[in-house]
Amino acid sequence: MKSLPEKPPLDLDQILGEFTHSALDDATLRSDAAEYNRRYLYWDELKYRIKDTERRKMVWALMKFIRMMRFEHVPYRSLPMVYTLTPTIIRSLHEFDQYLSGTIRIHNKTIRLEQSYIINSLMEEAIASSILEGAATTRIHAKKMLRRGQKPKTEGEQMVINNYEAMKFILAHKDEPLTPELMLDIHRLVTRETIDDLHVGRFRTSNDIVVGDPVSGVVYHQPPDYAQIAALIEELCTFANDDEEAGPAADTYVHPIIKGIILHYLIGDIHPFNDGNGRTARTIFYWYVLSRGYWLFEYMSISRIILRSKKKYALAYLYTEYDDMDLTYFINFNITCITEALHDLLAYLERKQTEQNATKAIIKEIRDINARQAAILRSMMEHSDEFFTIRELMQMFDVVYQTARTDLIHLADLGFLIQEKRGREFIFIFNEKCSLWNEAADGENRHKSQSVLEDFRTGSGNRRPE
Repeated sequence: MKSLPEKPPLDLDQILGEFTHSALDDATLRSDAAEYNRRYLYWDELKYRIKDTERRKMVWALMKFIRMMRFEHVPYRSLPMVYTLTPTIIRSLHEFDQYLSGTIRIHNKTIRLEQSYIINSLMEEAIASSILEGAATTRIHAKKMLRRGQKPKTEGEQMVINNYEAMKFILAHKDEPLTPELMLDIHRLVTRETIDDLHVGRFRTSNDIVVGDPVSGVVYHQPPDYAQIAALIEELCTFANDDEEAGPAADTYVHPIIKGIILHYLIGDIHPFNDGNGRTARTIFYWYVLSRGYWLFEYMSISRIILRSKKKYALAYLYTEYDDMDLTYFINFNITCITEALHDLLAYLERKQTEQNATKAIIKEIRDINARQAAILRSMMEHSDEFFTIRELMQMFDVVYQTARTDLIHLADLGFLIQEKRGREFIFIFNEKCSLWNEAADGENRHKSQSVLEDFRTGSGNRRPE
């Protein structure tokens, strides 16, 4: 982003005083204000919709007046923040409550979520979050690196490894309260060997850091004085851990997903680290929603959606800061990303449900293999042009080395895989000819088995996306 958005006019009180009587009689003005508030447009976005400068100010003033009547105040004293629960946000939160903390059902059937789905999602989030921060790598290459347990060769690859480890870390610590120490642990994980060691796992100790475009030199945000960081982070942790606000006598209630988004924003605004603030903020968001029972976030990659709209992500921060800390812009952006990620997930799970049924068919028709071995065979058939290692299968199916080795050797002994040794390790390739479908099976079962496998080989088994 080479230029900053225009800031809203500061003379709202004067504008309100001038337009009060005439505006009430102007049906078009009232209609425009209502429509633009429904979409929650920013001042800068009105320029292309209302050419007349004075009328634009009038519409904006009415929009702001209506918003102020509906504001919710965030219980964070150091930085007065507000937001509006628009109908779109309320509807989305209801959808999230339905899907992200309960039982997933597709076509009236409960979908079984395998451990390999979590592994796939964690990899996707780690890769996208790294690329979002400038990691020079491709998604396909990074995913192969993670699956095969390869050592990173570049800083970009190290960022991917770090984010992957951080995502696994928060899954293990989701039942703990947020503390400055936990935040430093997360930062240490996401920045290891990618920034100066002096700054890894430490809050910044100077005011040299600004948020801006290194090419154009445009400054987007000046973080608060480093001397305030300790107090701001302590208050942030209190805000994250305080569930009293949800009690029957509470003056305020912040929906958990809204609060997670606010935590994301606060870390970006405070900018407590020299580098790695964005990665830490997104990881803290995941930690929070998982800690509040929204378990299906384990299977969703929000950063992959953000990556598609990096400019809107930056603008959501700026609109909030420029418009009197109105978080609705940032909340709207994140709600949109979560909704898109949820719909992607549901489509993915529907395909996976078909795969589960196909796996059951393989188990039924082929003797001497269990459910995991059938899933391994299905995955390798879908990627018959690639080789797999024992360590790669360990990552994909979250099993120990000996289990992965036993599974692969067993499938090779049955003739479904070709086993070769390259260097110090064995590799396994799907046997396209499959001359030994199953020597133990009788002719009828062998014919059925071959039919099932052929369906997958030719693509009629609903190949999953990378």
